[in-house]
Amino acid sequence: MVALSLTDRIIAQARTWEGTPYRHQHSTFQQGCDCLGLVRGVWRDVIGTEPLTAPNYSPSWDEVAKDEVLLNTARLLFRETETPVPGNVLVFRMKRGMVAKHCAIMTAPDRMIHSYNNRGVQECYIVPWWKKKLVFSGAFPGGN
Repeated sequence: MVALSLTDRIIAQARTWEGTPYRHQHSTFQQGCDCLGLVRGVWRDVIGTEPLTAPNYSPSWDEVAKDEVLLNTARLLFRETETPVPGNVLVFRMKRGMVAKHCAIMTAPDRMIHSYNNRGVQECYIVPWWKKKLVFSGAFPGGN
C-alpha cells in the first residue's frame, strides 16, 4: 500500500466534506460549516488539534473593520506560497476596500473546494472572477 502525500490527504479529506450544508461559524463534518470551518475541519482531520480558537466573526463580506483577522491568521498558520498549488489554502477579498472574508482549499490547478452561503461545501473552477479576488495562498504545515 502506498502512503498518500500530505497534499493528497488534504485534498482527499476536503472532498469528503462535499455536500456539508453551510452554517456560519460551524465546523462539523456533514452537519454544517462555513468556509473557515471547512479549513478548520481539514486541519483537524489531517494535521491534528487546531492551534487557535476561531474568533467570532460576521458573515458579511462588506465588513468595514480594518483588522485583517482571517488574512493575518492565515499568514501565521500557513507558509505563504508565491504561486498557489493544490493543497494550498486560498484567501479572498470579496470586495475592494473590505477585509478578506473567504477561504478555500485548492484541489487542482484550476479547482478549489469551499463552503458558500446557500450552497454548502462544493468543488468549483477557479475562474478569473476568483483569481482577481485572491490575496493569499499558503501551504499547510509540512506541505508543499
